[in-house]
Amino acid sequence: MSTEQLAATPSLSMNGTIALLSLGSGEGRFNGDSVAGLHKCLDEVEASNATALITTAEGKIWSNGFDTDWLGAHKGEAPATMVATEKLFARVLTFPIPTIAAIGGHVFAGGVMLALAHDVRLMRADRGFLCLPEVDMGVVFTPGMTALLTAVMTPAAAHRTMILGARLGAPEAAALGIVAEAVPLEELAERAMAAASALGGRDRATVAGLKTRIYADAVAALGATPPDEAMLGALWAATG
Repeated sequence: MSTEQLAATPSLSMNGTIALLSLGSGEGRFNGDSVAGLHKCLDEVEASNATALITTAEGKIWSNGFDTDWLGAHKGEAPATMVATEKLFARVLTFPIPTIAAIGGHVFAGGVMLALAHDVRLMRADRGFLCLPEVDMGVVFTPGMTALLTAVMTPAAAHRTMILGARLGAPEAAALGIVAEAVPLEELAERAMAAASALGGRDRATVAGLKTRIYADAVAALGATPPDEAMLGALWAATG
């Protein structure tokens, strides 16, 4: 699969006042171009009259996280790109309208972090796994990543995913509170729209203010510390 097919190719559309952000049909990975594209889409949502945001993807993968092939080929840009990606997570975490991740396929590594930055996560019930494989890659999470993961997940869920590297289907992820619901694929879009409609329309400044205070520690940590040499070395090794 080419870099273009691996990377997220974000696109934005509207369904009434609900913003629909698609990560595309590839692996939804984060590199310099895709992260810039995602920030641009969020700029457009903030400038619109959107009352809620739904993030989707096409195909069997929602997001597989960082584009390690791209990072390996652009080593000089890798630290700044990873910082920009963490800032993307912080931005979604404190976005001024409700956010729903409609996860229709696999979600791994940094993709899990993006999903967790959303207010509500719905996941396809019958197919797809949620996994943080960093323990098997020899990667230690950055302080920002750790702060995000532990701010949103319970200690039991964090231990199961971060330390044990468990690969979870939607029913188990729901039982651990990582996702709100395991939903049949044919109902996923409708349920996401229902959640967006129910939660939307609240004052933006209030929503952003509440999120910023609740997640203050995670927001402060995300993007504040570039990845260290040990983490980068593990990522290069993962590219083969």
